Amino acid sequence: MSGPAAGTAAAATTTDVVCLGESMVTFLPSRPGRLADVPSFERGIGGAESNVACALAAAGHRAAWVGRVGADGFGDHLVETIASYGVDTSAVRRDPARPTGVYFRTATDRGTDTHEVAYYRAGSAASAMSPENVPYEALFAGRVLHLSGITAALSPDCLALLRELTAPRPGRPLVSFDVNHRPHLWRGGDADASVLLELARRADLVFVGEDEAEEAWGIVGAEAIRAALPEPAVVVVKRGSAGATVFSGLRPGPRSSNAGGAGNAADTVTPVPALRVDVVAAVGAGDAFAAGFLSATLRGLPVRDRARHGHLMAAAVLTVPGDLTDPPSRDRADRLVALDDAAWGRLRLAPGWTAADRAPEEVRTP
Repeated sequence: MSGPAAGTAAAATTTDVVCLGESMVTFLPSRPGRLADVPSFERGIGGAESNVACALAAAGHRAAWVGRVGADGFGDHLVETIASYGVDTSAVRRDPARPTGVYFRTATDRGTDTHEVAYYRAGSAASAMSPENVPYEALFAGRVLHLSGITAALSPDCLALLRELTAPRPGRPLVSFDVNHRPHLWRGGDADASVLLELARRADLVFVGEDEAEEAWGIVGAEAIRAALPEPAVVVVKRGSAGATVFSGLRPGPRSSNAGGAGNAADTVTPVPALRVDVVAAVGAGDAFAAGFLSATLRGLPVRDRARHGHLMAAAVLTVPGDLTDPPSRDRADRLVALDDAAWGRLRLAPGWTAADRAPEEVRTP
């Protein structure tokens, strides 16, 4: 059975969140320096959507990752590692003709001029995902389907797939879309900007950074971003160290083929300050924020608390070298989220703060 209509009819909601996208084997440097000078690397995994799935599973949700990897050792490593977090990988497809993507990066923050990333993903198994070869039954089996703009950049077939998955139709799960603008993945021109805007406007919940909105669309400021995205019920504008601003209109939910946009005339605007964090590596924080926000959304928490859970998940990743780490326990996260504004503003989180044996009062405060 193939095609979205057939998959929707057969789907049963047994999963909280299904994440679709490319995951790659990542090689992390043994020490700082240029890629040309680093003598050795440690193997890990990286992928925006699989990062979200792993974080959600670690937080106690039923998460699935759908992707395509090569029939090779790196593909084995990806599937086994992601599954070790408790993620359902049963719908991952193996491609005997194409390899699993890999990449190398330097130890420096990706926002600095010295940061280097070398991708080896052209012609990867994931780039062959298309409307004809994905398991729609699995994709529509969750309460939420999480996608990102990275997938759209991988190939024309991948873009066609995202257009299929974001198309309005009866029975569609809540579609979460992280813009994730990656200019180096696109092949020139302004097509990436228009495509990402198109896909974001078809989603129910959108995550977008102020910086990437300005880079991709020339739009400055949270209010202007919301004006450019009137249809999604919820738009989360990430503002770096300044926090996040959440625009919430109508209650998020599936869109039918005849449903109009939620609009923003009746928006509630909720600014939520970020935490102060002793950053080890600024990699994977956006994915962790999305996972925290989605986790709290699944639990039906208020908008402010959703954003605060996002900040806490991001802080957990920011205080470790890699893309993934164990989040704080749910009870502990709930206690921190419930702090009043003054106490929230005094928090400062250092490496090791998520440790189970560390009491809340041991969290660093100035």
